[in-house]
Amino acid sequence: MGCSGLQMRMCMWLCVIHFVCFVQGEGTSEGIVYVDGKSGIGVVDSDYVCATLDWWPPEKCDYGTCSWGKASLLNLDLTNEIFLKAIQAFSPLKIRLGGSLQDKLIYETEDQRQPCTPFAFKASEMFGFTNGCLPMHRWDELNLFFEKSGASIIFGLNALNGRSTNKSSGSAVGKWDSTNAESFIRYTVKKTYMIHGWELGNELCGTGVGVRVAAAQYSTDTISFVNLVQDIYKGVEFQPLIISPGGFFDANWFKEYISKTPKLNVVTHHIYNLGAGVDQHLVERILDPGFLDGIADTFKQLQSIVKNSGASAWVGESGGAYNSGHDLVSNAFVYSFWYLDQLGMAATYDTKTYCRQTLIGGNYGLLNTKTFVPNPDYYSALLWHRLMGRKVLSTSFSGTKKLRAYTHCAKQSNGITMLLINLDNSTTILITPATSSEQRKRGFYYKRSKLMQVSRRDQMYNTQTREEYHLTAKDGNLHSQTMLLNGNALTLTSSGDIPIFIPAQIKSSEPVKVAPYSIVFVHLPDVVLPACK
Repeated sequence: MGCSGLQMRMCMWLCVIHFVCFVQGEGTSEGIVYVDGKSGIGVVDSDYVCATLDWWPPEKCDYGTCSWGKASLLNLDLTNEIFLKAIQAFSPLKIRLGGSLQDKLIYETEDQRQPCTPFAFKASEMFGFTNGCLPMHRWDELNLFFEKSGASIIFGLNALNGRSTNKSSGSAVGKWDSTNAESFIRYTVKKTYMIHGWELGNELCGTGVGVRVAAAQYSTDTISFVNLVQDIYKGVEFQPLIISPGGFFDANWFKEYISKTPKLNVVTHHIYNLGAGVDQHLVERILDPGFLDGIADTFKQLQSIVKNSGASAWVGESGGAYNSGHDLVSNAFVYSFWYLDQLGMAATYDTKTYCRQTLIGGNYGLLNTKTFVPNPDYYSALLWHRLMGRKVLSTSFSGTKKLRAYTHCAKQSNGITMLLINLDNSTTILITPATSSEQRKRGFYYKRSKLMQVSRRDQMYNTQTREEYHLTAKDGNLHSQTMLLNGNALTLTSSGDIPIFIPAQIKSSEPVKVAPYSIVFVHLPDVVLPACK
C-alpha cells in the first residue's frame, strides 16, 4: 500500500522515535522523542564548539587552591605536542583569548612607553592583580602557534583603558581610550595575523563584575571601536567580526546597548549557572533537570532581543562553576552532563557559538593543566563537533524528566544525530525507532523508499544500521577523569594523538540502550528529513 498525499506530508514533517518499556523488571522506562523534521529552529556555526584561554598567572587562587599553573597566555607552553594535537583535532577550534584580567592588560606597542611588566599579585587591586602587559614577541609566538594549530582566534580587548573608576558606586566613567588597542590591532594586521573577531571588554555590562560601564557609554565606545576596526582593515580581504559586550545577561542593559549599537556582529554573554566552585552541591545541580532548565529563560530573552538587530548571539564564556571550578567535578565525567546539555540547549535558541571556560587552566579546563591530557569534557566537545551538524531540530520528550534529548542534522553525512543524556542513577531507557508501517509513515522518510510497498520498506528498514557512541564513567564513578566510549577508555595514543572514535554499528530495528548515568550520540544516516536537505 502506498502513501497517500496526507500520509506523505506526515512523513516529511515528523520524525518519531518510540521509547519502549521491555518487561525486564524494574529499572526500565518508556516515553517518546518527537523530532520535527519540517524545518529547523536554529542554525549554529560550523565551529560551534569554542574554548577559551585566559590571562590568570600561577598566583591566581580560589578558596585556598591555586589551580592555574602555567596556563596563562603569557606563560603557556606552546611547544607541547599534546596541546597542539588537541587543537588540531577540531579543524578548526574557535578559541577566545580573554577573561577578567583582559581589562587590565596593556600591549607593548610603539605608543606604550611604560615598562612591559607581567601581572603581579596585589590583594588591594581589582581581581587581586596589578595591570599586566603583553610583549609583542609573545604575541608573535602565540600567532605562530595558532596558525600551526589551525585555530580560529577571538581576541578580547581592554575596554577599561582611559576610564576612571568610582569605587563606591562600582562604576567606570569616561570614554574608552582606544590608542593602545589601535596600535595593537594595526601591528596585528601589519603582521598578517588572522583574527576571526575582536571583542570589546569583559564582564562590564549590567551590574558588572568588579566594575561596570553604563549601556549608553558602552554603546558609544563600541561605535568608535567599529569605526576603528573598519578603518584599520580597509582594503584587507578578510574582515573580522565585531563582538561585545562579553558579560552576564541583564535584559534592560542589553536592550539599551543593542538598540543603540548598529554594525555589531555578535552579542556575547557569560554563563556560570552552577554557582561557586567551592559549593558542595554542584553534582546535585548538574543531575537535576529542573535546575538545568533554569538557564533557558536567559537564552530565550537574548534570542528575542537580538532577533531584529542583525547580530548573532554567542555564549562567549561558560565554565559552569565560577572561580575556577571544582577539582574532580568540573574536570571529571559528571561535568559532561551539564556541558553537553548546555551545548544542546543553547543551540535550540539559535546561539551560534558556545565558548567553554577553559581550553586549559583552572579546574574546568578541557585539558589537564599540568599534563595537557584531555579531560572527559574534551572528548564530549570533540564528539559534538564531529557529529552534530549546523541545523537544529525541534525535539521534545514525553517520559521521564531525567532524559534530555537534542537533535541536529548530521554533520558532513546523511541523516540526523541525536544526543541522549540519562541523568537517572538506576533506570535504563530502551529506545527503538518505530518499526510498524503506520508509525514509519508518520516518522521516517528514507531516500530510497519514496512510494515503495510497505513490505519492501519493512525489509529495507530491518537491514539498515545506525552508529552509536555510548559515554560512561570508568568504574561507574562520576568523579572519574577517564571516560569510556562503548566500554573502552578514551586515552591518548603512544604518540600523543587523540584516539579514533569507533562507533557501535547497530541494526536500526534494535533498541538504543541508554544506561543509567550515561550519554549517547546516535547517528541515524537513513533518516532523511526536509529540514536536513
